[in-house]
Amino acid sequence: MPQVGFALPVLPGRTGLDRDALASCWRGDRRAAYEDARRRAGITREAVWIQATATGDLAVVHLEADDLDAAFGVLGGSPAPFDQWFRDLVHAVHGVSLPGVPLPELLLDYDSGV
Repeated sequence: MPQVGFALPVLPGRTGLDRDALASCWRGDRRAAYEDARRRAGITREAVWIQATATGDLAVVHLEADDLDAAFGVLGGSPAPFDQWFRDLVHAVHGVSLPGVPLPELLLDYDSGV
């Protein structure tokens, strides 16, 4: 399964907003809309962590999808209300627009085969 991991800086003072919004997607009132959005995008797994650093918080993101390009196309271009809300959230928390976040370069990929 194709997968990608990346980190985005969290703008100062926006970590709480990120926590609250993603909690509403994971276990709250936006859960059904979030799950529908990820199904439409073909995303089979998504995980997000907050990593505190000396220079500020980072959101560390892991995504899996059969077609990552198509998944990012849906995330960045869908007119669905939830997808628009999510793009607004990404901009408010990270200061970047979807689409437009460059994907990282893979440098190492170890798999023990177990």
